[in-house]
Amino acid sequence: MNDLQLMRFYEPQHGARVGVLRQGTVYDVTAVVGTFGAWLRGSAGRVQAAIDDLAQAADRAQMTYPAAHFDNAPADDVPHWLPPVEEQDVWACGVTYARSRAARQEEAVDGGDIYARVYVAERPELFFKARGPWVVGPFGEVGIREDAKWNVPEPELTLVLNPALEVVGITAGNDMSSRDIEGENPLYLPQAKVYTASCALGPGIRLGAHDSWPLATIQIAVQRGDATVVDDRVHTDSIHRTLAELVEYLGRSNSFPDGVLLMTGTGVIPASDFTLQAGDRVEIQIEGVGRLVNTVRVV
Repeated sequence: MNDLQLMRFYEPQHGARVGVLRQGTVYDVTAVVGTFGAWLRGSAGRVQAAIDDLAQAADRAQMTYPAAHFDNAPADDVPHWLPPVEEQDVWACGVTYARSRAARQEEAVDGGDIYARVYVAERPELFFKARGPWVVGPFGEVGIREDAKWNVPEPELTLVLNPALEVVGITAGNDMSSRDIEGENPLYLPQAKVYTASCALGPGIRLGAHDSWPLATIQIAVQRGDATVVDDRVHTDSIHRTLAELVEYLGRSNSFPDGVLLMTGTGVIPASDFTLQAGDRVEIQIEGVGRLVNTVRVV
């Protein structure tokens, strides 16, 4: 994978900015790039050239910062990371790992036959997850529904696609989910998946064109006080679907003039007696991509 990451960050004196992260230093390339969406649009049909342009812009950057400068909870008066998305939609995939299929069947009150069927069906499960402005960034607070009893984080490799549906990079995602709501009735999936602060992404986009899955370990840990209550991992070689088929189905009868992000499903399923609590700290790390850290609140 490329050693460049495209980042969005906030600096109190300058507002929202676009940067390139390379070897621990953030290079402000806003003057050249403009916005993340503008760069995505300009990458269509020329992904590697667009990445090379970013590297050159970083070489000429007038403002630089140590990456740790932005490792703060979001607030107007402190520098912090912004989620790597602007106006783009975020979509998500379901039941792309065998472990996810088994968990969905176990939680479903009717036995979950539909999850077994979609796992082997030609058409994958795809659903809308969030509008860009809804997305939580690094060190922000993800939400658990006040009307749910069984809330879990779902760590997911997330594809970043330009308007031509070409993969320009990958990031880490947390597809927060209310398992008891979906388990009661699959038609409740939008309520289990789409609510305030139910989607987190970041810290940045590891740039690179991909037509197959990058081989990487996805790890998750949940810290509650001084105790680690979840510690698990899965490898992307366990994804049942191909990258190409998920992107192709996402693009069927759909267009994304500003680009789109696609969360590709989870293979890490916490035990059935686990549910998130307010104040928990969720850390998702994807090998070669980065570490996404969030705390939990009730919404």
